[in-house]
Amino acid sequence: MNKKKTKKEDISKINLPSPQTKRWVINRKVLVVEAVRTGLITLEEVCQRYSLSVEEFIHWQKTIDRYGPYGLRITRIKNYRGYTSKDKEAN
Repeated sequence: MNKKKTKKEDISKINLPSPQTKRWVINRKVLVVEAVRTGLITLEEVCQRYSLSVEEFIHWQKTIDRYGPYGLRITRIKNYRGYTSKDKEAN
């Protein structure tokens, strides 16, 4: 993933993921968050377009702010939440 900041000029509605997106890779999540932040699309439009809850979008946004884009990786989420292999064995 390119480490440079996404600029408003780099994002257009044409670049947004398809409304039929089912697989949310890091790049797509970051693009959608940046599109909302730059005013290209509203939070309400994003939630409707992609069938996302506001809570899920806010989670993406907070994770990016706190850990950067790579914090959105599923394997990283477990680390950030303090989940360990010992927790898995206990369940």
